Formats: sequence, C-alpha cells, structure tokens
Amino acid sequence: LRVISYCFVCSYPWETVIKAAMRKYPNPMNPNVVGVDVLDRSLDAEGRLHSHRLLSTEWGLPAIVRAILGTNHTQTYVKEHSIVDPEEKKMELCSTNITLTNLISVDERLVYRPHPDNPEVTILTQEAIITVKGVSLSSYLEGMMARRMSANARKGWDAIEWIIQNSEREYASL
Repeated sequence: LRVISYCFVCSYPWETVIKAAMRKYPNPMNPNVVGVDVLDRSLDAEGRLHSHRLLSTEWGLPAIVRAILGTNHTQTYVKEHSIVDPEEKKMELCSTNITLTNLISVDERLVYRPHPDNPEVTILTQEAIITVKGVSLSSYLEGMMARRMSANARKGWDAIEWIIQNSEREYASL
C-alpha cells in the first residue's frame, strides 16, 4: 500500500479552474486518456452538480511490469465521480480503476478550493492510494506506480492551465 499526496496552487479563480477541470480530457499532456464518457450528470436538491464518468486509458505499462503482473492488458477503465458545490466553492473528484482490480487498485481523491486568503487563486489537494495485490515485487510495483502518478499529477495540473489559456485565446479571437 502506498499513499501519495500533492498540493498545487493555480493563479486562476476557482470558477475558471473548475470549468477547465470539467473539460480536462483530451489534452496533449495526458495522451494516455483515450476516451471519456459521461454516464450520468445531475443536480441535487442543494444545487450541487454530480457527474459520473468512465475514462478509457492506455496505461502503457513497461514490459517488465506486464510480465510481473502476468498480463498484456494495457487498456484500462476508470470510474470517476465528481461533486461541484458552487455555494461552498468546492469540487471533489474521486476515481478508481475498474480494470485489473484483482492486481492493482488506484484510488484517487482531488479537492479544488479557492485559496483562503486570495480568492483569485485555487488550491488543489490530491491524494492517491495505490495497492498491488497477490504478485511478487508488490512493493517495487507500488513505488513505480507512485512515481508515475507523481509525474502525471503535475501533467494534470499543466493540462488544466493549458485548457484555461486555450479558452482565453479562443475567447479573445471571437
């Protein structure tokens, strides 16, 4: 079991970041996400937006890892549930893989909030729990997955900034 945590600060207001986060895929920083399907989207009685999405990903696992896991399966699916609360100015996103769960579980939680001292800045806290089950070298694999997730966490934040900048350019061109 590995737990990894990150905190990012973005120089954009919460509303801007949330709009970009909802449009995060596809983007050139995360080419491993090859498909996004919205399964359900609804508003609850408190005005919070609930979204359930299915992400299709290409993990691109190295050959050695596929050999250790005993699989050539690299396309995986991730279920994602998010809640956007415009009153509290909070977006919480939880995701978990639904493929290869007998070998690897990756549970991730992201929370977007305005900075408490500066509403023009958004803070993202991100936590992931990685568990490799029933294979030899599980500690090695958890470490490798943690390193990969660390790199992807930064890419995810870069993608949100890229989407914001592209949106601003598109708006300016109109």
